[in-house]
Amino acid sequence: MENIEVPEYFICPISLQTMKDPVTAITGISYDRESIEHWLFKNHNTICPVTKQPLPTDSYLTPNHTLRRLIQAWCIANGASGIDRILTPKPPPSKFYVLNLVLDLSVPRAKIRTLEKLELLAKENERNRQYMVEGGVHNALVSFLIQCYKKGDINGLEKALTTLSLIWTISSCETKVENHEEIVDPIMWALGLDHETQNHAVIKNHAMCVLRTVIGKANSGTLESLKPEFFKKITGFLRESSIITQKGLDAALHVMLDTSSLSRNRNMMIESRAVFELIELELKFSNKKTTELILGILFHLCSCADGRAQLLSHAAGIAMITKRILKVTPTADVRAMSILSLISKYSATSGVLQEMLKVKTVSKLCTVLQADCPSHLKDKAREILRTHFDVWKNSPCVEVATLTRYA
Repeated sequence: MENIEVPEYFICPISLQTMKDPVTAITGISYDRESIEHWLFKNHNTICPVTKQPLPTDSYLTPNHTLRRLIQAWCIANGASGIDRILTPKPPPSKFYVLNLVLDLSVPRAKIRTLEKLELLAKENERNRQYMVEGGVHNALVSFLIQCYKKGDINGLEKALTTLSLIWTISSCETKVENHEEIVDPIMWALGLDHETQNHAVIKNHAMCVLRTVIGKANSGTLESLKPEFFKKITGFLRESSIITQKGLDAALHVMLDTSSLSRNRNMMIESRAVFELIELELKFSNKKTTELILGILFHLCSCADGRAQLLSHAAGIAMITKRILKVTPTADVRAMSILSLISKYSATSGVLQEMLKVKTVSKLCTVLQADCPSHLKDKAREILRTHFDVWKNSPCVEVATLTRYA
């Protein structure tokens, strides 16, 4: 390609690339549609990048057809020099079109086709999802899911959950959902569908993503009214490792972390054998974010005697916690050390202390004291070592001089 100078007014001020679909904001500045929509909807900016004037996310972006035609003509004229032709972009859906889809959703014979259209719109781009929120699609889908639950009808369930999980990522959606708490029972129903149900894996993963949003903004009354069946379904989902996506897994762990602040919820989690399943999950799907979430939940559950007992009953419980220290992230270090501290204070039987020697927990605590890590982490390690120094000092598994130095 020859060194061709692109006209300045063909360049998007954000991407600094030739515009393919120029639109003009209310401030009078033209941008490439993809760039300005990303600026507004994805990054949640509220000012014009060029003029610094207010530019709300609901600002109308006017297609600049004249500029687009000039750019297309210039590309064609310079095609021999290696400039690619820019195709005429597909026009975005209007808000009126979205409102019509909401109405069509209530028509029985049209609901499946309407759900397909809504899913395609939501998957296409952030702008469509913003329009869908402004048009009330989220509330219509919540009502649809409630009706599916009441009728036991799974027809359209997958597409409704897929679309809802996508549009609830829009920040403005959080304050516009009218009856989101009523969707908890329908989601529990969806999570309980058996393997004979078509697309059950997709349904369950998207249902969990929707549940994360609901629980994330639920009030204290809702969190306090959760039932044992709720936590059994969450734990059951974690047990189905063959169908879990990373997004579904993250959602489930966030739900558990958000609900574990209440003691009654922690007890119900423990009764559902959540501690055991979380350890198994960590052993299978370890990554930094997952580990942080799992350790955070385990810390809450280990504040209960039954939770600590369940962790200690797992053959790899203490070993897994020990190995994660200084191997993942600073957040994981704090959570893992806090779990060991709880065990040290309240569950340190002779068998447990010997297990901590066997899986090199004591050695790891000494390593923490030598490592470049926060002082509060070292304080916890030192406290554990001092508390059980008399038991560990005679063990051949650790050097007495090292233990004496740090304890």
